[in-house]
Amino acid sequence: MTEKRKDYISWSDYFMGIAILSAHRSKDPNSQVGACIVSPDRKIVGIGYNGFPVGCSDDELPWAREAESSLDTKYPYVCHAELNAILNTNVRDVRGCTIYATLFPCNECTKLVIQAGISKIVYLSDKYHDTDSSRAARRMLDMAGVAYEQFQPDGDRIAIDFAQEARDVTRI
Repeated sequence: MTEKRKDYISWSDYFMGIAILSAHRSKDPNSQVGACIVSPDRKIVGIGYNGFPVGCSDDELPWAREAESSLDTKYPYVCHAELNAILNTNVRDVRGCTIYATLFPCNECTKLVIQAGISKIVYLSDKYHDTDSSRAARRMLDMAGVAYEQFQPDGDRIAIDFAQEARDVTRI
C-alpha cells in the first residue's frame, strides 16, 4: 500500500499563496496587494488585487504616490484588493468567510469587510500599523467582533517552477 504524500501545503499557506499570486497581477509599481476570500468549508469564493476600475486605463491614470495635486496620484483611483475580492465573489453571500490579504486592510476596506459579513482577516504584512487608517480599522474590527491575525506560515516558501511542473504532471 502506498502512503499519501506528506509534503503538501497547509490550507492557510495555500490561501495566502493565492492572495500573493493574485497580488502579482497588480500593475501598481509601489504596492502589489492581493486578497482571497474563503468560505467556512475552505472553498475560494473571491479573489482580487489592487488596480484601477474596469474601463479606466492604467496607461492614462497616474501611479504616483505623491504629486502637487492629489488628482495626480493613484489614491483617488485605485480599487484595493479587498474591494475587488468582495466584488469578484462567485457566491451571493460572504458572511462567515475569512479573507486572506497580503496587507492589513485600510479603514475603507475594513468597512467593506465588516459590511459584507466577513468574520476573519488573515494578513501577511502590517507595514502601516501605526497610521490613523490602521488604528481606525482595528478599532472598527474590535467593535464589530471581526477577528484578525497575522499570517504564520507553516513552510518557508512556495515556489512555482512552470517547467518542472510540466515535467512532473506527466509522471505516472
